[in-house]
Amino acid sequence: MVVGELAHERDLVIIGGGAGGYQAAIRASQLGKKVTLIERSELGGVCLNQGCIPSKILTRAADSYMTSKENIAFGIEYNQLLFHFDKLHAYKMKTIDQLKKGISALCESNQIEMIKGSAFFLTENKIGVENGEQYDVYRFAHAVIATGSSPLQHDGITPDYLRIHDSFSITSLEVLPETLLIYGSDYLSIEIAMAFQALGSKVTIVIAEDDFSFDLSINRELIRNLKRNQIKVIKNAKKFAVSQCLESITASFHLNGIVQEIVASHLFIASMIQPNTKEMGLDRIGISTDGLGFIHVTEQCRTSLSHIYAIGDVTQGPALAVKAIKQGKVAAEALTGICADADLRFIPTVAHTRPPIASAGLTEQQAIQEGYQVEIGHYPLSGNGYASVIGKKQGFVKIIMDKENHVLLGIHMMGEGVIELISNGITTLEMAARDEDLIAPLYPHPSINEGMMEAAEALRNQAIHIFSKPKEKKQKA
Repeated sequence: MVVGELAHERDLVIIGGGAGGYQAAIRASQLGKKVTLIERSELGGVCLNQGCIPSKILTRAADSYMTSKENIAFGIEYNQLLFHFDKLHAYKMKTIDQLKKGISALCESNQIEMIKGSAFFLTENKIGVENGEQYDVYRFAHAVIATGSSPLQHDGITPDYLRIHDSFSITSLEVLPETLLIYGSDYLSIEIAMAFQALGSKVTIVIAEDDFSFDLSINRELIRNLKRNQIKVIKNAKKFAVSQCLESITASFHLNGIVQEIVASHLFIASMIQPNTKEMGLDRIGISTDGLGFIHVTEQCRTSLSHIYAIGDVTQGPALAVKAIKQGKVAAEALTGICADADLRFIPTVAHTRPPIASAGLTEQQAIQEGYQVEIGHYPLSGNGYASVIGKKQGFVKIIMDKENHVLLGIHMMGEGVIELISNGITTLEMAARDEDLIAPLYPHPSINEGMMEAAEALRNQAIHIFSKPKEKKQKA
């Protein structure tokens, strides 16, 4: 077919059917748009097929396995407790397939046209779509770019998907690594480390930085927790390199100027990402990107061409599904004339570790760097009644407040249930709430939720379940 010979007319074209793309499609359909969704691979994108869902199946399996071992405290004993990696893999594939069918059914129920193929821009209002021998041209009124990202290879280290893995492949292992070396400090690295350790692997984490990227209080507790679980952490490793033989890999790095080596059966590298924009013809139509190919967008997710939007990993900022989902809905609303914007100030960071981690807003170190006079409310879950009931007393709730006006700046938690509890914290931060707004409501008892209340009360030295510091005795005159 000659370009320009025939162009199929479409209203809204969304390129990419990942977490952001399919939700943008459904929201736009709800608002009366006729939507065409183009996906070159699998519905659900990275999140469903290689990222969020597979990794959480792995962490859930590890948590269930460890909980089963701990159930003896409740009088529950097993004759034999076994873990079968092949059955976990089968469960993962079944779950992914079910979720993909669910997305497809949702799109069908919203009368969304779905096209298989790779899309690229021909002009400001035309795209070409290739699928094998088939090639079609579509003219559109609006478009949303939601093509996601891919792992960026670490210098000189290429995953072979047998012994060297990236974020796309680590959850596809069908055998348990005897020894797993992890190079990375992000939340996924910690999740992978703790999951495989729980299932029986010997794990070492090597990071280039001097600490993890969470709030200082979480970092301190995290290091203690990793040590408690016999996961070794090596910080400030420089010039990381890998050599490989048939049955193992050898990693070398500089530590305080001295070359160190670690031999392991498997390696996981937490790579940076690159946006999937290289072959889309963005330069051809003048869409503005940064030096790495990430698309510049407004808070309404508009690109430099006002009728074309971009969402998710192809835009600057954290590569999180929660960002893509929010931007997808905002783009759908903005292109239909609704006043909407994607404010990512309080985007949550969570880690499905043992115990889980959840954060939103400024860390203590960030708040100080930005010039705030901070007040800290810190409540250990060891004092929480329900944490004692379920045998999950490890962790805390920490609230950071502007001392001048009592506005809350950040909430950081570690412990059972905190990934659900952080939603309440995000709402609080979005409302520019003060400490009194967390103290006033009624909290169910017993519950982990009470940890949020007591952390807020701790800002005023009013927390009930925190031991008081001994008062200084007045000296006699």
